[in-house]
Amino acid sequence: MRARIPFLAMAAGLTASYGTLIGYMGRFLYPARRRPASWVYVAQLRGWRSGESRRFKAPSGETVNVTRSTVNGDAADFSARSSVCPHLGCQVHWEPHNNRYFCPCHNGVFAPDGTAVSGPPADAGQSLSSYPLRVDSGLLYIEVPTEKLQLAAAPRGRGGSLLARVDQPAGAGHDPCLAAAFGEEDSVESS
Repeated sequence: MRARIPFLAMAAGLTASYGTLIGYMGRFLYPARRRPASWVYVAQLRGWRSGESRRFKAPSGETVNVTRSTVNGDAADFSARSSVCPHLGCQVHWEPHNNRYFCPCHNGVFAPDGTAVSGPPADAGQSLSSYPLRVDSGLLYIEVPTEKLQLAAAPRGRGGSLLARVDQPAGAGHDPCLAAAFGEEDSVESS
């Protein structure tokens, strides 16, 4: 029996490594399809000041920081960046007085274009994801995925929701256990 233990350990290791290799090959040969996306209403341009940022929750559950930098009345006035830090998933927020996105978990700093400039995200060459925006008749729209990555929950409508204005850090960072304590489940529907 003792003579079989090294053989079984070697067989298990080979099976795991070849299984991993086959998984990577499958992802390379059959890449994931692009998630369906659509244009979703965010807010009216009227009343949205320069330097102001609002957090938008897409129908898929992703949160996006939509920030206005100028007041020309077109989509170029705005930028839409993921509010999830690519380093560890903490909540990134806009700091208008510093003209930057900031991740409080490990002091990650992102330029207005989403490029990491300091902290662990910069060291790893990570940036914030961006989303396309458009303006139509004084209304701002964002193109976001409309279905969740996981099919665990049934979809609850196709519209997104505009959350409270982001004037200061809010949220539980990357600890989902604290999300309820910070009211991240509460939102104001935008219709």
